[in-house]
Amino acid sequence: MIYIDYKDRRPIYEQIVEKFQMLIIKGALEPDSQMPSVRGLATELGINPNTIQRAYNMLEQEGFIYPVKGRGNFVAGGEKLARQKQERFLAGFADSLRQARELGIDRELLKGKVEEIYKEERAHD
Repeated sequence: MIYIDYKDRRPIYEQIVEKFQMLIIKGALEPDSQMPSVRGLATELGINPNTIQRAYNMLEQEGFIYPVKGRGNFVAGGEKLARQKQERFLAGFADSLRQARELGIDRELLKGKVEEIYKEERAHD
């Protein structure tokens, strides 16, 4: 379910947050289903439980999960969160496109790159 890429420069907790966000948005983790326990996931991944707790705190702050006292953490509804994440992505993408334009990157080159990435994605499905 979750794996850690030790070559990734991002902190481990950020990788965990991103992986769970995508699992929730894609529906692989259904709303109101229980998240793995902090200790269980830490043992499974071979990392400090504090790292998992930090990731879970971020997921809770962003509305992806909610805690139930004495029972653990559960997945929040995914549709609203998916829209929010898409909106944040598109805002960042718009900034990247403006920067590309300022750098003189041709529109057709960008279109070609987008098509290339989507073709790769289809090949992996």
